[in-house]
Amino acid sequence: MSNRPVVQDFFHEDTNTFSYVVSDPATQSCAIIDSVLDYDAASASTATTHADQIIAYVRAHGLSVEWILETHVHADHLTAAQYLKAELGGKIAMSQKIGIVQDTFGAIYHLDIKQFNAQQLFDYLFKDHESFQIGTLQAYNIPTPGHTPACLSYVIGDAVFVGDTLFMPDYGTARCDFPRGSAEILFDSVQRLYQLPENTRMFLCHDYLPETRQSYHCETDIRTQKTQNIHIHEGTPKAEFVQMRNQRDAGLSMPKLILPAIQINMKAGQFPEAEANGVSYLKLPLNYFK
Repeated sequence: MSNRPVVQDFFHEDTNTFSYVVSDPATQSCAIIDSVLDYDAASASTATTHADQIIAYVRAHGLSVEWILETHVHADHLTAAQYLKAELGGKIAMSQKIGIVQDTFGAIYHLDIKQFNAQQLFDYLFKDHESFQIGTLQAYNIPTPGHTPACLSYVIGDAVFVGDTLFMPDYGTARCDFPRGSAEILFDSVQRLYQLPENTRMFLCHDYLPETRQSYHCETDIRTQKTQNIHIHEGTPKAEFVQMRNQRDAGLSMPKLILPAIQINMKAGQFPEAEANGVSYLKLPLNYFK
């Protein structure tokens, strides 16, 4: 039995996001990780161009979708999970700690939290360290909060998908200044990842080109991160990392799509219920974030 999944990446340049189809060569079962729904902020309109590339790949290779996995509630893009489920099947899943995000941002958006929680739209919520399978591939999650309180990394065979926890070694780590984020907690999460075998392939959710590089990359490994990550390598003191991360975060602007993205993503990609005129509407908290 092979523990090496086939990993196909899909890059969404508008949001610098990598999505993945992770498949078991023995059974052709697969999971889709961190999908993207195209969104034009000026017109508040969506499109499925990127998701359709994933659908075409899945169908061309005769794959069967078992899971549609989210590493966290993304603030920089909308998930295409509902569209992919409608087209391909599969269970939409993420951390059971999604409730923390839903409660936090539900208050910000002034939503009815009781009604909201009664209509949980994720098909499955993972407990920390829970094991699962994709065909014959053995998989489990590692809780990696810090960027958000509900971040999970997925270990699938010899690969780990870390979401926004880490970037390429020459770019560092995720920001921790979102509500309920924490640089201290992120440091501890990275230490958990660094306990994986050093030859574990690591796949990232984003890449942003530093001046020293000409092309986008989505893959590295544990050994390279431990020795070369510019923010948090082996031997980096926790206090030094926390000070650096907090100082950097203080100068960052909010992601352009955070307000529409979180509102959709914390509901598993489900749009707000259409009103009497057949149109769905997003809520934006004016002057809340300054």
